[in-house]
Amino acid sequence: MILDRFLTFSGVVGTSIVDSWAGADPTESTNIIDLHMAGIPVLANLQGARDMGIGDNPALKMLLQVVTAFAGGTSLQVALQGAPDNGSGVPGSYATWWLSPVYLTATLVVGARLYDMDLPRPPQGIGIPRFLRILYTNDGTFSAGELYAGIVLDRMDQPYAGTNNSIMGGYPAGVTVAN
Repeated sequence: MILDRFLTFSGVVGTSIVDSWAGADPTESTNIIDLHMAGIPVLANLQGARDMGIGDNPALKMLLQVVTAFAGGTSLQVALQGAPDNGSGVPGSYATWWLSPVYLTATLVVGARLYDMDLPRPPQGIGIPRFLRILYTNDGTFSAGELYAGIVLDRMDQPYAGTNNSIMGGYPAGVTVAN
């Protein structure tokens, strides 16, 4: 798996995103990814943007993985959002591209992954954004928990296992792999 600090929404080593959730709902990701890059096509407001979800193989993938188990809250829902440039080099209005299911606290254990898919293209009717962020909506206030959220290349994928079927763990019971 290839991690890039410039493509990380939340989860800087040694910090917890839960700190910003105390009483705040919904909460934006720690970082907003700016897709502007010199030399790429110019949009109407003179700000470039890139379509990151073009479906190449390997495609860029979303990785939202629990690093420290969550406790105290009731549930968490995650949204990927994109925004165009407002003409001044800052985000305009955000539009939601994808909304996760609601994850109960009991499923937010170490290793659980909340967003297992390729980076999507903007939905129909939404322009290619310059800015991307994650919006976390929690029910209750979490007293513990840490999450890494970012765009990665070549994510490590294995079948889910464990008691609640939410942790990567290799092949499920009963599967024999001939070597």
